Amino acid sequence: MGLNREESGRSCPHCGGTQVCKNGKNRGQQRFLCKACKKTFGERFGTPMFGLHTPIEDVANTLLILMRRGSLSAAEEISGHKWETIKAWLLRVSEHAEAMTEVLVKDLELDEVEVDAFWSFVGNAVQALQTGQVRHRGWATPKRMVHAGAA
Repeated sequence: MGLNREESGRSCPHCGGTQVCKNGKNRGQQRFLCKACKKTFGERFGTPMFGLHTPIEDVANTLLILMRRGSLSAAEEISGHKWETIKAWLLRVSEHAEAMTEVLVKDLELDEVEVDAFWSFVGNAVQALQTGQVRHRGWATPKRMVHAGAA
């Protein structure tokens, strides 16, 4: 007889099966086993953090710095992450809005107005990245800040 494992209440991302049980941990992250297709998966599978080694709180904080400072170079300097990495996180997060919103509200304790401002910024930034409007690292700097620095 096999081991009697606790049902997790999750569905399998591979086959959609509902008989999924906990299957140990890997580097502190819960693993799951689908009894139907026999495939395993981690708790981050299908989230913005899948395949990344950076904690989601760190990613969210870095993107908030980007939103508030309006500059990839400022976010790079403050967070210590390369601007290319921050850009990749921005694109990835835009595809996983629900999971990221949960982190913003529960873990970072942002209110509804701040979350709305964050997603507005992400939408505009992703559009700028996809249409090639971005030409330099300070691409998100508001014009009023550029002019204020010249005075």
